Amino acid sequence: MPEAFAKHAEHIKQHAAKVLSHVAEAARTAGVPCETVQLEHDQPYEAIIKTAEDKGCDLIVMASHGRSGISAVLLGSVTNKVLTHTKIPVLVCH
Repeated sequence: MPEAFAKHAEHIKQHAAKVLSHVAEAARTAGVPCETVQLEHDQPYEAIIKTAEDKGCDLIVMASHGRSGISAVLLGSVTNKVLTHTKIPVLVCH
């Protein structure tokens, strides 16, 4: 079973790298400076906030999937946690 988890983790890393590469290329094409960061962390919201602070960001832009009711409570929300734990302004796109 550990091999399956390791294989899955590697697949996720590769997918994330591919997505970030696509975003960086789109930004470059548009003439927008872009630096990508890929991290592993038990609490993603903490990694987002720390990276934004370390990079001196003045705005965090995040997506909202619009979950409501029990699914929002059970699944949690990284965006909501960032909103409630950072002093940096957050722009939420739906």
